[in-house]
Amino acid sequence: MIRAPAVSLLLALLCLESNAFSAVGPTCSTQTALKATSDNEMDRRGLFQAAAAATIGISTFSFADVMPANAAEPSKVVVAGATGQTGRRILERLAAKQGLSVVGGVRNVDKATAALQQDSTVIRGAMVQKVASVDTSAVELKHLDVVKDSVDQLAGTMEGADALVIATGFIPGNPLKMNSAAHEVDNLGTIALVDAAKKAGVKKVVMVSSILTNGRNWGQEKSPGFVITNAFGSVLDEKIIAENYLRKSGMDYTIVRPGGLKAKPPAGPLVISGEDTLNAGEISRDLVADVCVASLSDAKASNKVLEIIESEEGGPQVFNGLKM
Repeated sequence: MIRAPAVSLLLALLCLESNAFSAVGPTCSTQTALKATSDNEMDRRGLFQAAAAATIGISTFSFADVMPANAAEPSKVVVAGATGQTGRRILERLAAKQGLSVVGGVRNVDKATAALQQDSTVIRGAMVQKVASVDTSAVELKHLDVVKDSVDQLAGTMEGADALVIATGFIPGNPLKMNSAAHEVDNLGTIALVDAAKKAGVKKVVMVSSILTNGRNWGQEKSPGFVITNAFGSVLDEKIIAENYLRKSGMDYTIVRPGGLKAKPPAGPLVISGEDTLNAGEISRDLVADVCVASLSDAKASNKVLEIIESEEGGPQVFNGLKM
């Protein structure tokens, strides 16, 4: 029996490219043991069903031994939305890298410093989540407000950076203001970040979005996932505008579209699928952060849309044609 090696993002994406539109179905996967813990979280996208709908071109792989693929590691990375539940995980992983300068973009530096350095349970809109502390000793926190800052101000925060991770997103709250909030943050605010990144000389942008963002254009407008998620401020309609703007910016990009977000650790292997293929499923924010960090330096993630969820136990057992 042939044992498949640990899979890097490079190999997973090589497989994704060759199978994304295959009628045969998934041909790439590997399993990794990931421990699950109990959690009381309820997420606006966590209302999705855990099982993904049948799709084509799915790969499952581990980020345990991710290696960059013919791409230079960034020297300075800015994380916009660094105090968010996904952003703080991205910040933590980047801060652990030797020789990397990391900037956390936050609205209030003092509040962010305190929030990142303590464990807590937070309630944000419809979400109740446990939050772990982040070691900020290797991170520089800078003011960044995608709603109030001008493009010039945002570019100033990114000065000297060669990579940007956009992990911003509006927080569901007042039902009467959700539409305007989603428009300001997930549409206009993200576009402002893209303009600022280009002005600052940033070369690589990784954007955290959502599966079904482009649902209207591939027959998913009436699917439960699209209807439920878009009910919160028409957020998917706002996100797709920003996604398309990034794609036309001329900068190298990776758009990461996760399923329903969970605060607990992964319970199954990562599933990575082609653009506009996943309409259901959930994923740990830990895995989302792993994908974002790996995408910064993997050439095979260049100018790609990656849709990601966690696989159910007992998923595909084939990788690159080798039976495991």
